[in-house]
Amino acid sequence: MDTQLMKGMLEGCILTLISHKETYGYELLLELEKYGFENVGEGTFYPILTRLSKKGYLSCRQVKSEAGPYRKYYKITDEGLVHLREFKHSYYKITGIVEKILEDKE
Repeated sequence: MDTQLMKGMLEGCILTLISHKETYGYELLLELEKYGFENVGEGTFYPILTRLSKKGYLSCRQVKSEAGPYRKYYKITDEGLVHLREFKHSYYKITGIVEKILEDKE
């Protein structure tokens, strides 16, 4: 799969999962794997979280972990919810158009 396309889709998926509940990075990565994103490396995943945080779509807090170092917990912001709605609108519009083209049998 094209990496730029996947990164764009991952952003929407990550925002969606975080909109359901506050979570930390590794837990979120496992959730993505459960849905089928099995080859998402940390080198792709964590920069997306950082970028979403820098854009103001996620807030982050650090919590001491019983198992070791601090964990960063992510929560979607109001701005992130707006961006997620816009992402979903664009996604469904584009995929609808692509499906029509791909299914056209001349």
